[in-house]
Amino acid sequence: MSQFKTIDDLELTGKRALVRVDFNVPIRDGKITDNSRIVRVLPTIQDLKAQGAKIVLMAHFGRPKGTVVPDMSLALVAKGLSDALGGEIVAFAVNCIGSDVATLIGKMDNSDILLLENLRFHAGEEANDPQFATELAKLGDVYINDAFSAAHRAHASTEALARLLPAAAGRLMQTELEHLEQALGQPKRPVAALVGGAKVSTKLELLGNLVGKVDVLVIGGGMANTFLNAQGIEVGRSLCEVDLADTARAILEEAAAKGCKILLPSDVVVASDLAPGATALTVAANAVPADQMILDAGVNTALEISKELKSCKTLVWNGPLGCFETEPFDAATNVVAQCAAKLTKEGSLLTVAGGGDTVSALIHAGVVDDFSYISTAGGAFLEWLEGKTLPGVKALEDAA
Repeated sequence: MSQFKTIDDLELTGKRALVRVDFNVPIRDGKITDNSRIVRVLPTIQDLKAQGAKIVLMAHFGRPKGTVVPDMSLALVAKGLSDALGGEIVAFAVNCIGSDVATLIGKMDNSDILLLENLRFHAGEEANDPQFATELAKLGDVYINDAFSAAHRAHASTEALARLLPAAAGRLMQTELEHLEQALGQPKRPVAALVGGAKVSTKLELLGNLVGKVDVLVIGGGMANTFLNAQGIEVGRSLCEVDLADTARAILEEAAAKGCKILLPSDVVVASDLAPGATALTVAANAVPADQMILDAGVNTALEISKELKSCKTLVWNGPLGCFETEPFDAATNVVAQCAAKLTKEGSLLTVAGGGDTVSALIHAGVVDDFSYISTAGGAFLEWLEGKTLPGVKALEDAA
């Protein structure tokens, strides 16, 4: 079980709390188009306000590569946070280190909120530079990391800073880690994992880690084609990594040796083109016409997966079963997602999902609010599934 301090373990009244958050939100035409990352940090901010902390928020935006890029300023995000807080004042600092910032913080009253400018305007952030981390540490009394989505990066504000000040997890970080522990650390069994996506090559480490931890592994999306091909099954014009056939067979053998049941499509939906309203045909997985592409799992496969989930206690989901963005190739993902959501609401299945495409697929299926937990982290969620140590989490554990 991961051990780390939380906000509850710190004395915060009157203290300058440096809080690392993820405000890397999408902006178009000068407007935030999705404020969900801002909203998810509100519980931490509200708790810190209630305890009378001076709240100094740190974040990155985009990839300015250590230079000041005006279009990547966080000034607009300060307004977005104010709006999310019902119009509460959120001050903004035009830098994230230095005497001017220190002066601003020195004038803060308890429960005030200040957002610092983009950390990545300084090269020391991504370089995990000790001097830059020391400059940040001068601005605070305690450090709180509430950015799980950046925890896979060993940056100054996610790793080094946690070793310079009393450190704890914010509410979002705490919630992420607790749910991930429930899903794979000490899960209720049987455990199923559903892994989709286009290419096996991008998820080799993930599959290798999961076959030793889960009881059932569902492989979908373009990845499944590579596994079908590895078993001598013709997949027509489908996306397929032929050069990874040996790797796919090795994963299947390892799963068999470790008692992990692999579920591959028994039937598939094919078409000659990936286009809305394309003429689609459902065929057996071993009967794909040479001129067709596999674009979704078939209805029988979706029902087989759903049946399997009914006997499981935990599900970890990363990646869709088909090209869900284009109808009618969203059917299998929708059916399985709706089954998982129903089981979750009935209390028989713990469901944890993450990854950009996954979240989009669950929103599309209309069940994003029905899963036990949805992680908005992309790379960090994937690396956690791969069994890797996340520097930002490790720093909190070392500080505990």
